[in-house]
Amino acid sequence: MQGKGLITLVAVILGLICLNELLPTWYASKIEKQATEFAGNNPVKYKKELDRLSKDTLNLGFTKLYYSRAKEREMKLGLDLKGGINVLLEINHRDLVNDLTNYSTNPILLETLDRTDKDQKNSTKAYIENFFTEFEAVNAEKKTNLKLADPEIFGNTNLSEIKYNSTDAEVKNIIRKKIEASEGAAYEVIRTRIDKMGVTQPNVQKVPGTGRISVEMPGSKDIDRVKKMLQTSAKLQFWEVQQPQEILPYFEQLSTLIAAKGDSIGVPKNTNFVNLMQLNSLRANGVGNIKLSDTAIVNKVLNSDLAKKLRPTNLKYSQFVWGYKPEANDENNLVLYAIRGNINQKAPVDGAVESARVNYDEMGRVVVDMQMDSKGSKDWKTMTGKNVNKPVAVTLDNIVYTAPNVVNEIPNGRTQISGNFSQQEAQDLVDVLGAGKLPASAKIVQADVVGPSLGTESINAGMLSFVIAFLVIVAYIIFYYGGAGVFAVIAMVINLFYIFGIMDSVDATLTLPGIAGIVLSMAMAVDTNVIIYERTKEELFAGKTILEAYKDGFKHALSAIIDGHSTTILTALVLYVFGTGPIKGFAVTLIIGILMTFFTSVLLSRVMIFARLNKGKSLSVWTPLTKNIFRNVWIDFIGKRKYAYLFSAFLTVASLISIGVNGFKYGIDFTGGRNYVVKFDKPIDAEVAEKSLIKLFQTADGKNSAVEAKTFGSGNQLKISTDYLIDDESLKADQIIEQKLFDGLKQNLPQNLTLAQFKAADVNHAGIVSSTKVGPTVADDIKTGGLYAVIAALAGIFLYILVRFRKWQFSLGAVAGLAHDAIIILGAYSFLHKYMPFNMEINQDFIAAILTVLGYSINDTVIVFDRIREYLREKKSITLAGLFDDSISSTLGRTFNTSLTTILVILAIFIFGGDNLRGFMFALLLGIAFGTYSSIFISSAIAYDFLRGKGKEENPHGRTSVDVEIIDKRTKK
Repeated sequence: MQGKGLITLVAVILGLICLNELLPTWYASKIEKQATEFAGNNPVKYKKELDRLSKDTLNLGFTKLYYSRAKEREMKLGLDLKGGINVLLEINHRDLVNDLTNYSTNPILLETLDRTDKDQKNSTKAYIENFFTEFEAVNAEKKTNLKLADPEIFGNTNLSEIKYNSTDAEVKNIIRKKIEASEGAAYEVIRTRIDKMGVTQPNVQKVPGTGRISVEMPGSKDIDRVKKMLQTSAKLQFWEVQQPQEILPYFEQLSTLIAAKGDSIGVPKNTNFVNLMQLNSLRANGVGNIKLSDTAIVNKVLNSDLAKKLRPTNLKYSQFVWGYKPEANDENNLVLYAIRGNINQKAPVDGAVESARVNYDEMGRVVVDMQMDSKGSKDWKTMTGKNVNKPVAVTLDNIVYTAPNVVNEIPNGRTQISGNFSQQEAQDLVDVLGAGKLPASAKIVQADVVGPSLGTESINAGMLSFVIAFLVIVAYIIFYYGGAGVFAVIAMVINLFYIFGIMDSVDATLTLPGIAGIVLSMAMAVDTNVIIYERTKEELFAGKTILEAYKDGFKHALSAIIDGHSTTILTALVLYVFGTGPIKGFAVTLIIGILMTFFTSVLLSRVMIFARLNKGKSLSVWTPLTKNIFRNVWIDFIGKRKYAYLFSAFLTVASLISIGVNGFKYGIDFTGGRNYVVKFDKPIDAEVAEKSLIKLFQTADGKNSAVEAKTFGSGNQLKISTDYLIDDESLKADQIIEQKLFDGLKQNLPQNLTLAQFKAADVNHAGIVSSTKVGPTVADDIKTGGLYAVIAALAGIFLYILVRFRKWQFSLGAVAGLAHDAIIILGAYSFLHKYMPFNMEINQDFIAAILTVLGYSINDTVIVFDRIREYLREKKSITLAGLFDDSISSTLGRTFNTSLTTILVILAIFIFGGDNLRGFMFALLLGIAFGTYSSIFISSAIAYDFLRGKGKEENPHGRTSVDVEIIDKRTKK
């Protein structure tokens, strides 16, 4: 065999590279297992033992393994396997534009910004591009003819590149570069902060074209701390503070307003707003000292439109801001401050910090000492000089940390922040300030949090499904193909080794969907071997020697394998381009798996098989039980196509009716919202829990937000979804919802369970085991991306089939079959989502499943079309219908074996792979079943009808002479 030396060399080199990449994972796992065996569940003892074992070195001759180095290089596990947090941070582009315009108050600019904010909720375009579009529209409507280079827009002293005569096109390019530079700066700041947190194997990436930053931190447990570190802008600001006597008349007016219109605000009419302020216990220059339980009511009132319209002139631009945390000696109250704002809400002092450190004040309390930069020092000197004997508030991200009275002018830029800090909180603040400030505020628009207990369960479920699927494939392929099946298994084992090694070498993250991708790659490897061995069997039945049969089997199977692999890779590429998070991981794994499958099952397997055959040894391609299965099967598929058309038409119409009547259950990544999976220590009634929660999730206007609770997996777990406060992407909103969940479910939780324990469940107690948040703008992007992905996949497949088979009828048949499969799966999800005990939401996982089904279905279709193309060249004497029937019948062995093994694999994952994958796998089960059906009865039939044209065949179901003899013998019997 030509090239066998090169293939062997590549296989050996690839194997050594993968071994070198996987050894650190093995060694780190070995050390940690030894430490766990010694320490048990004692974390202190575990750390000491790990430190002791870390000093050991394993010398393998060609490499030395150290624990610390091995830990850095071990394979990355996703959140669903390890626990942790994954967030999508979005830089506030309105802040960036405001900064570039030097906080201009030009009415055209302000209206443009307001319109752009609205556009952004339903747009996938970059913020700045929508801004430019709206600026032109507002300009045209107002007939102002304002240029972007105007001093009140971008032509200010901060942007020296922009001249008075710069064209709008030139200004746009400058601003785009400035925005891009700011996004890059934000990325560096976030990465530096994460490094300071000491997280193992963090993954920080920019999401091109969106101004977003993806941050994955496996193993992180203190979720609130992580969110705070990531969202804090480190933009230190100093404001003048308004006194209670200035505010009291307004608060009295609010009490009167509530008595008259409290229902429209969402608070009881008998609420006395002045009493809520507890003015007799004022402290720290605040205007209120509010009970923690009353803060939500205060927020509702102050943020209502009615309250804002009621503001007097001296409070028109005031900001009501909460203190950092309750005072140590007053833990049940939180101070409210009134900050003197202005029309553009630009702080009098807004400077970066040059240095910061943890220190202690004269009373021994933890404080943070800071030194401002030159600009901040200058502004601070001016402000303190104007406000001697008056309070000044120090804010960080719209939270007041301290509001002391100014004793005298401070000329050197030094100041101190106190805020009832713990040592850890003070150090985190120093780390944030030391990493530098973000160019604009950041908000978490999407978050996935997985508790460590759920991560462990996912690993166990994933590995169990993987092992069962592997054993099923091994047993079946050896049972069906005998000796040749053994070589297929060897190639598959090498394939798995290569997949894991390459994933580790490219720093890919292994996720639960990734394990599903590997298992599907195994199924594709089986499919490749089935195609080769079925062709080899045909050659043996034709009377060829074993060596000739294998040569021709590999030769004739190659075209179909290339087509099948190419279409699957095309689908995986679409998934990678349009997918996010775990879906990208699934796509990467699938692409690597398909490429390695071709190398091991086609090239390497060929080398191994012919090494045996060339020594004169035999190699069976069947067993006594399977030798003649499908050998003489011939079915008149084309003649029965009308029945198939009727059956498919019925299913399609029924699916469309169900979609129209029942609709879908959309996941939060399509609608926006929050999901929580909550574990209890006993079974719980989902309906009762839902009713108790609905009462708590009430909006400012008094309406109840959507809340749904469903049993998730076992009877002691609930999946709770809500759109409550979905437009509020702050950490405070997350904490409010978690508190409401805790309050609403408290009666079903252990009596001694605290809120902190509830927020981070582990194997020893109940609580939240995972949570997901998707903001409305991200949801819109995901939905649009999913639609584009499906369209791109269908278009790509149509063009590929057209190029490969050079007949548009084949492309039409293929796409019609795929559309048929997709509609039926959508119909099934529409009809069954209310009844199935597992998740049947339409979300990005479902889109991934649909695209995977399309890839599999087209692979099946391509095998049939490839045989039709071959017969079109070789069997010109028989009729077109007979040619199609011959082609489909001759590939039945391959179709049956591939579909059966794939379904068995997916069933293994569906049953044993955990709750998170069941909806995904159910879509695949439906897709494989209908994909196999449509390849034969829809795609091939439509291709036949359009190839046939309007002409009639003399013998519409013609057969080859061999087929006639076989059927005649059956008739005589």
